[in-house]
Amino acid sequence: MNIDNSARFGTKAIHAGQSPDPSTGAICTPIYQTSTFVQKSPGEIIGEYDYSRAANPTRTALEANLAALEGGKHGLIYSSGVAATGAVLHLLKSGDHVVLCDDVYGGTNRLFHKVFQQLGIEITLVDMTDHDAAKSAMRPNTKLVWIETPTNPTLKVIDIAVMAEIGKRAGAMVCVDNTFCSPYLQNPLALGADIVCHSLTKYIGGHSDAIGGALITSDDEIHKKLKFVQLSEGAVPGIQECFLFLRSTKTLHVRMDRHCENAEKVARHLEAHTKVEKVVYPGLTSHPQHAVAKKQMRGFGGMVTIYLKGGLGESRKMLETVKIFALAESLGGVESLIEHPGIMTHASVPADQRKKLGIADNLVRLSVGIEDVDDLIADLDRAIG
Repeated sequence: MNIDNSARFGTKAIHAGQSPDPSTGAICTPIYQTSTFVQKSPGEIIGEYDYSRAANPTRTALEANLAALEGGKHGLIYSSGVAATGAVLHLLKSGDHVVLCDDVYGGTNRLFHKVFQQLGIEITLVDMTDHDAAKSAMRPNTKLVWIETPTNPTLKVIDIAVMAEIGKRAGAMVCVDNTFCSPYLQNPLALGADIVCHSLTKYIGGHSDAIGGALITSDDEIHKKLKFVQLSEGAVPGIQECFLFLRSTKTLHVRMDRHCENAEKVARHLEAHTKVEKVVYPGLTSHPQHAVAKKQMRGFGGMVTIYLKGGLGESRKMLETVKIFALAESLGGVESLIEHPGIMTHASVPADQRKKLGIADNLVRLSVGIEDVDDLIADLDRAIG
């Protein structure tokens, strides 16, 4: 179905990049479960398809759908979020410098420091809520500014427009990991970013049943380079996963509204709990960057970070006692998840860096799902004691 850019988000989510199958009228994009495509003559391919590592119609539909949701021109799909991140880093060369948000997903931190730093990429960690520090971190060889907002797991909110301007003045590409918000809540390209990165595994997938990643850009040259890396490395998802993600984008706006509604109620409840030291949620006026969140986000997301009174013992008790919240890594699914970043998702981050960021023994991260919120609150109250 052809829809124009004036269509609103919910319409794009369901229709962008997708048309009924011309041969059968099937309303869902078919799973083109094929590795290769027949050619009319040597080198004369039918349409754009010759080999599924290069392109596949199911993946093409997903790429177009996500590009439309982010307000971008080009979409590229990868086998995971870190594979998408790695594709961006492959645009750099030895001796190039990256300014990296100091509080990022542990797997992102590991990829930058344990894989690409040893290949000669220079990295500076910066608290990007401090714009003076960010400006000071820029060098003549700075080629990439990597932003994650809200950050994982301390939920700092970074002003994308300000950081994009700082990065571009330095002559650097600006990439924003938009996983925590999804395209429904935040659109970094409209705020000046060059590339948007997603772990599709999280909110876009939303059902904890598929792993994937995505990059979206409106820059033709950046897209050309990323497409070459995608083709050459082959870090693409299976077609079944692409189909599942297309299924999921159709309900993204509906799910995100419920995630946001539930998370805010949970955050406000826990903020008043006598055994909770601090609650971090962008929708609370107590959040240090609440004003920035209101400016650039349409909603405040489904992630809540809490600091319990006490130490690791209290955290373990809570994590082992919850019944509706599932103790598991990942986030963004319809079911509520809970985890301990210091032991789980961010264990690969050096201890001194975790301490500096405030990833303490009493920090617990909640991914608030779309269950009945009263049941979620009762579950947390019972577990906290």
